[in-house]
Amino acid sequence: MHAIRLHAFGPAENLTYERTDDPEPAPGQVRITIAAAGVHLLDTALRGGMTGSFPVPCLPTIPGREVAGTVTALGRGTDPAWLGRRVVTHLGTAPGGYAELAVADAGRLHLVPDGLGAAEAVAMIGTGRTTLGIRQFTDLGPDSVAVVLAAAGGIGTLLVQSGKNAGATVIGLAGGPAKVAHVTADGADLAVDYTLPDWPCRVRTHLDALGRDATVVYDSVGGDIARAATDLLGRGGRHIAFGWSGTGLRGGGPFTLTDAELAARGLTSQNVLGPAMTERAGGLRPLETAALTEAASGRLRPAVQRYPLAEAATAHRALENRGTIGKVVLIP
Repeated sequence: MHAIRLHAFGPAENLTYERTDDPEPAPGQVRITIAAAGVHLLDTALRGGMTGSFPVPCLPTIPGREVAGTVTALGRGTDPAWLGRRVVTHLGTAPGGYAELAVADAGRLHLVPDGLGAAEAVAMIGTGRTTLGIRQFTDLGPDSVAVVLAAAGGIGTLLVQSGKNAGATVIGLAGGPAKVAHVTADGADLAVDYTLPDWPCRVRTHLDALGRDATVVYDSVGGDIARAATDLLGRGGRHIAFGWSGTGLRGGGPFTLTDAELAARGLTSQNVLGPAMTERAGGLRPLETAALTEAASGRLRPAVQRYPLAEAATAHRALENRGTIGKVVLIP
């Protein structure tokens, strides 16, 4: 098969497209002929050797943990009903997704709902489940005003849609005219370019016209942008943090509110990734199932930006440089 392999940690150019042996499914596993593979910002960190809480991959490795396709081979003892089925799965900590073939534990598989494309299914198995996990922490309704940072990203796109589905007023922040246009088309009540210095004034003017303050900020960016966004929160507002993708931006990096600030303004702030999310949901699988159901029903519509498998390095560079909209997916 063809696959993307990483032989040494480093820049995107270290991702090479080459031939390698076909993987063989072990007992209880299936082999999937891949139709779409997800690219995550975490993949770019792992490629550079920055693993955080994740195990360091043994080199050479085939990156990627989200795949959709058709089951074309079974390991010993695997239920034969899986053969020929369209499936999607998150591979967990074991990589192998940037390829034409991958093996996965049968217990991790989900059937792809009828009418849902492979790329969209890949978006929902990772990005979709995280979005629903984040939404567990906020009960939005017509009285809510939600500010979504990085609103043109994979999670941001779904948070905008989810907020509008709940009847909330949604303000989406994104970087650049193309992304702002995407957020507007996605249904946000206001979309602003957070690379422009006057964006907080524009949002405040909009809120003043409504006679409202923001009630929740969904923050995956951090830094000065998160600071300015949380300044828009009224008393009792909530700051929901789930990343700091703005590290490379001026004034970027992780953002936290001090206990004194929280008390003085009556705010709450919570980082919702990790155990807090999975414990509340009863595990990741219920979130995956719910995300696929939401996409199949049309209530959530993931945005997908596709790249050929051979151009994985290009996809990584675009993602790192904030040049993508929605979920990045590789197509073998």
